[in-house]
Amino acid sequence: MDVPTREPDAERAHADALHVRVKELERRMLEAEDRLELLQIVASYGPAVDSGSPAGTAQLWTENGVYDTYPHVLTGRAAIEQMVTGDLHQQIIDGGAAHLLGLPHITISGDTAVVTNYSQLVLRDPDTDGFRVWRTGVNRWEFVRTADGWRATFRANRQLDGTSGARDLLASAIEPPGRREPGGEGMS
Repeated sequence: MDVPTREPDAERAHADALHVRVKELERRMLEAEDRLELLQIVASYGPAVDSGSPAGTAQLWTENGVYDTYPHVLTGRAAIEQMVTGDLHQQIIDGGAAHLLGLPHITISGDTAVVTNYSQLVLRDPDTDGFRVWRTGVNRWEFVRTADGWRATFRANRQLDGTSGARDLLASAIEPPGRREPGGEGMS
């Protein structure tokens, strides 16, 4: 029985097409892994701050990362750790609190990424033995790929209080990635 054989040119074209498909699948897999890692980092913030873990919270940022939670701007891991160990934060978590972060919008561009998501701070209400939403905000996280994985270089948090700051962060989710300067109520 004769086994059909391909012409050398047809075999080469088939191998080239297969190579292109494998490279595209590899690219898509790496992007999916990046998205999962970014999602995991954002999802880690709530448990880190609600458990009062200063190092666990600070490690989400680069060494000189910035957390702009208007009107306070924290620069560097040490400042972020101090936020977690500070009196206000300790009072909040001692009373019962949950930092809830919504599903993020993720944009990746090479070794940088921008993540935009909603967040709520829910506090225990001892008078009703229930919980109440204390704050609802919008976050813009800017990430860089490091030797240790993705780390935040910048996070801005703005409350959804009717002012333009939160709307500007939401709009930035559909704009091309780019650095917005920390500080001030608005982000324009």
